[in-house]
Amino acid sequence: MRRWVSGLMAVGVLATASGALAAEPPNPAGEAQLAKLLEGRVAGKPVSCLRLGDIQGSEIIDGTAIVYHLPGNRLYVNRPRGGASSLRQDDILVTRTYGGDLCEPDAVDLFDSLAHFQRGFVSLGPFVPYSKPAR
Repeated sequence: MRRWVSGLMAVGVLATASGALAAEPPNPAGEAQLAKLLEGRVAGKPVSCLRLGDIQGSEIIDGTAIVYHLPGNRLYVNRPRGGASSLRQDDILVTRTYGGDLCEPDAVDLFDSLAHFQRGFVSLGPFVPYSKPAR
């Protein structure tokens, strides 16, 4: 009986993990907020890492992405791999990095800003730069 229950638990964990990796449906409100933030900007070639010392701030777009602000009014949009739907604007982001760079697939823990408990995490994807075109 114990083996059977363990087998069922393993199947449940695998099903949950594979579901988290499946493509998430877009969040229309978050997509609209992101489009407004990026208005007038042009996307560049995605990069795998950002230097931590260059990041001036970040903001969460509900259920959609994390936007990193860098010098020169540059924005880098990161759409986490799985779990983006759990992003909330009022989350506190705690990033686990290895070295002086923030890279895909570093993990970002999501903490509830009121209760201060960890409510999940996301794994970063590529960083897409957005800048205003030169005139």
